[in-house]
Amino acid sequence: MTDARAEQKDAYSLILRAIDVGVYRPGDRLVESELAERFGVSRTPIREALQRLETQSLLTRDGRSLIVASLDHSQLAELYVVRAELEGLAARLAARHAAEEEVRVLRQMVEDDRALIGNPEQMSRANRRFHKQIHLASHNRYLVQQLDLVHRSMALMANTSIAAEGRGESTVAEHDKIVSAIEARDGDAAFKALRDHISVAFEVRLKLDAGEVKAAE
Repeated sequence: MTDARAEQKDAYSLILRAIDVGVYRPGDRLVESELAERFGVSRTPIREALQRLETQSLLTRDGRSLIVASLDHSQLAELYVVRAELEGLAARLAARHAAEEEVRVLRQMVEDDRALIGNPEQMSRANRRFHKQIHLASHNRYLVQQLDLVHRSMALMANTSIAAEGRGESTVAEHDKIVSAIEARDGDAAFKALRDHISVAFEVRLKLDAGEVKAAE
């Protein structure tokens, strides 16, 4: 029984990870047999994982098929409102509660990311790690759980705002400002810096979708 539960959890995590990194994108059809073969898991836990993902609105029905869901404009706007407030709160709490070691890790992340400018794919992965580190540094398990749900929904976006031309440089600058506020133990400044960061990312995404800015080469 324990092995079956572990396999079910693994199947869910594997599919979720594949959506998160863009192996499966909004509109892609997910087929039990193909997933089982790809991940080396039996079809029963795959089926259960798909049902769970559908319940969480990460998958939707297209006739009899399950496809990766997509976000319309209203859903996108609602998601960014929630994300900005929760991420800002995480930064505020990190400024209060993060251990010095956690703050140093955040600072090193910013410095390391400078070498990734011009590589949107790697920068996007680094960006997720940076935000996750702030969530953990808040030392509030309930907030971390809610942010996990928000970021799970972020995987339903077809591309990352970091793909916009010039966004890499500005992302690093914004991250630097967030960490500086956390280093200063200024909760209000950390909240504002992170909320502003999310606001800029939302604006860039809207411009990308509207074709007003182009993706980096």
